[in-house]
Amino acid sequence: MFTISNTLKIDESDIDIRFIRSPGPGGQHVNKVESAVQIRFNALENNAINEAMYKRLKIISGQRMTSEGIIILTANSTRSQIRNRDEAIQRLVDMLKEASIIPKARKKTKPTLASKTRRLESKKKKGTIKKLRGQKIVD
Repeated sequence: MFTISNTLKIDESDIDIRFIRSPGPGGQHVNKVESAVQIRFNALENNAINEAMYKRLKIISGQRMTSEGIIILTANSTRSQIRNRDEAIQRLVDMLKEASIIPKARKKTKPTLASKTRRLESKKKKGTIKKLRGQKIVD
């Protein structure tokens, strides 16, 4: 059982863990052992995730989420299968934690008087510079 927040807990049976061969160089050993880990988590069919959280999770996960709502994460940074498994699960937990936080609504604010005056002064400066460019001195 993975605790994401006070209200959100994910059971280990909801995560499909597969061990695959790690890509890249490594000689004989890397071609024989399956040290890389690929985890699959079906966010669409999981009861713990509501619709709003699913939408945020879809944005956060990006290309790692399939059209069926399955998040696929692969970890192959270490030689150890156990460490790669822990790393992949931790990445999923971090992703779910980020999606569980409801973003605060932005408050509309008006520009300050100082910022308005700075903007107008810079516009006047640029206008005078452009005016000087067009004047030709005739002898």
